[in-house]
Amino acid sequence: MDPYKEGCMGKKASLEAIIRIDSQLNQIRDADLLLERILFEARQVVGADAGSIYVKEGEMLQIRYAQNDTKQRELPPGTKLLYSVVKIPINEQSIAGFCALHKKVVNVEDAYAIPSNAPYSFNSSYDRLVGYRTRSILAVPLVTPEKKLLGVIQVINKKIKENAVGRFTQKDELFISHFANNATVALERALMTRTMLLRMIRMAELRDPKETGAHVNRVAGYAVEIYERWAFRHNVAKQEREKYKDILRIAAMLHDVGKVAISDVILKKPGPLTPEEYRIMQSHTVYGAHLFDDPQSDLDLVARDIALTHHENWDGSGYPGWSAIPEPAAGALETEGEQQRSGGRKGEGIPLAGRIVAVADVFDALISRRVYKEAWDEEKVYEEIRRLSGTKFDPEIVECFFEALPHIQQVRQLYPDAS
Repeated sequence: MDPYKEGCMGKKASLEAIIRIDSQLNQIRDADLLLERILFEARQVVGADAGSIYVKEGEMLQIRYAQNDTKQRELPPGTKLLYSVVKIPINEQSIAGFCALHKKVVNVEDAYAIPSNAPYSFNSSYDRLVGYRTRSILAVPLVTPEKKLLGVIQVINKKIKENAVGRFTQKDELFISHFANNATVALERALMTRTMLLRMIRMAELRDPKETGAHVNRVAGYAVEIYERWAFRHNVAKQEREKYKDILRIAAMLHDVGKVAISDVILKKPGPLTPEEYRIMQSHTVYGAHLFDDPQSDLDLVARDIALTHHENWDGSGYPGWSAIPEPAAGALETEGEQQRSGGRKGEGIPLAGRIVAVADVFDALISRRVYKEAWDEEKVYEEIRRLSGTKFDPEIVECFFEALPHIQQVRQLYPDAS
């Protein structure tokens, strides 16, 4: 075939792939899952072995995801690669920092042969830590049409043939820049959705100091990690798994939104609740579920399940119970807790999302410091989770929790409580 025609066909195929990917990215609603997908697709567009994606936080870039095909192949099936949660300044010292500062593409042929007069340098400590050799690097800024920087995609080691690495070409720069422009639109939309959710959470936080943005982000992140292990065990198809992860992460953030209906006298009481006050507190699950009584999507259905059932217990001893739940009436706050329960849901009668968030929520509550308690010792928390397996928690979900523990600990690093 004529090399010119072959090149044109390859360019057309790549552009068609980018257009197809754009459509898929616009279907992802959660910002974290979108970041992970953007990095994966960016690597596919230019044939990169590895890469990282950073998000702008103040005057820093924080790594959100890192991927490495070479190191991934060394892991057992179903296991995800761990990475260091680091922040780097937006300045000229690093490649990603330079890219972010100047909002321009940086193409490095060999990270270990950067000229001494270059404004940026390469930190080889991560290579030494994991046993990897970074060569070519292509860093691309994620910039909105209004010139607002959202982050940086950095892809590493252009694969030119088996076990061989080359430099990223000008065509790669063109393709990944086009991809980044379109991905930024999807990312900005997802970040706006996240912001609106966190504003809802802040309303609850005004009522209940336990409901912080960091807490709900952690619970949602834990839930996704637990679900991934469960999905691997049950051979859930990739497309179904990715769709459910997107729904689950957003819905899990709203698990306690019903607390906005509970009196401050109860929510902010410094001492133990009376039995009557505790029954009223339990009704937050009912109020939360009623916010989704007119479901418009799968997201609404899962959010309703989580709000209602994340305090149900595997042995049926939880709340609110599996009785008919009446619509809350004006002035019904004090009487809601008086409703007769016909016994809680139990076992697999509790929706999967509720069973997952039950573990995620209790884990974060125990291991986090609050105004009314100190954080539990980490090993004591794990002992408690194991002790409650089969009574409060689904035993399989507990197993999945411990299988996902390294990534759950990573989520804790990504979303620390405000100091």
